[in-house]
Amino acid sequence: MSKKIHDFQRPVQEHMLKFEKKFRQYMKSDVALLDRIMSYIVKSKGKQMRPIMVFLTAGATGEVQDQTYRGAALIELLHTATLVHDDVVDDADYRRGFFSIKALWKNKTAVLVGDYLLSRGLLLSVDNSDFDLLRFVSTAVKEMSEGELMQIEKARRLDITEDVYFEIIRQKTATLIAACTAVGASSSGASEEVIKKMHKMGEKIGIAFQIKDDLFDYGTDEIGKPLGIDIKEKKMTLPLIYALNNATWLKKKEIIFKIKTQNTNQKVVREIIEFVKSSGGLEYAEKTMHEYIKQGRGILDELPDSEYKAALHQLITYVVERKI
Repeated sequence: MSKKIHDFQRPVQEHMLKFEKKFRQYMKSDVALLDRIMSYIVKSKGKQMRPIMVFLTAGATGEVQDQTYRGAALIELLHTATLVHDDVVDDADYRRGFFSIKALWKNKTAVLVGDYLLSRGLLLSVDNSDFDLLRFVSTAVKEMSEGELMQIEKARRLDITEDVYFEIIRQKTATLIAACTAVGASSSGASEEVIKKMHKMGEKIGIAFQIKDDLFDYGTDEIGKPLGIDIKEKKMTLPLIYALNNATWLKKKEIIFKIKTQNTNQKVVREIIEFVKSSGGLEYAEKTMHEYIKQGRGILDELPDSEYKAALHQLITYVVERKI
């Protein structure tokens, strides 16, 4: 049965309402232009999955504290900063159905806004001596940058192995989700052992989340992601890597040549999608995704039963059943 966000948000609804007020305060500025942009960012916010994960993990491992709110805000500030910068790098005019900061206020302003959000997050932690939380999140941002750069480098040569793929998605996506669960546990007063386990759980969920995203590339146009966009951007994802690994040398050479030279040709993109489907790439990726989900659930099951733990199980189900 498909899980919606409000299903697993229920145990932390009051915390999220309080968090939204605090988050608005953290983003306040005396500069009129900046304050206007901050209001726009708050208005166009997404599902807030990351703060929800912070609060659920805190509740599952101890108690939600003042530090939990700051940890959730730190995650959201730094994550938003990376998205604002990403839109400049990708020349993207839309984000979550809204115009991007870059589209409305141009590149220079967008870069400065991203810097502002980053500095607000850092100061929030430093001013409150939340150095453990800052370490988790700063490590995540560093790894996200490394993962993006590694993917850019590998896209030029199209020589990504499965091991390299998993390292890229661990850094690009899973590291921030792992930071959410580690920050939640750390802020709740959990032991070092439990914090490490929650970090590992978040990493497993994050890897499954990215594999699900990769599978969307081979679905239909109705799922919220344009068909074949990863192929057009020369991204080597798990279904394609598996298909190439199980192809003849000649077929592999042909497909790689097409990705390098004809990746914007819609007919060729459809051919590559069919090649991946007929090679069992989607089934392999699905199976791998469920293996990571199983490992994540196994770690979660070590925690005592609570409504927060039950909600985290619902969240994990949402990761693999979501349509966007």
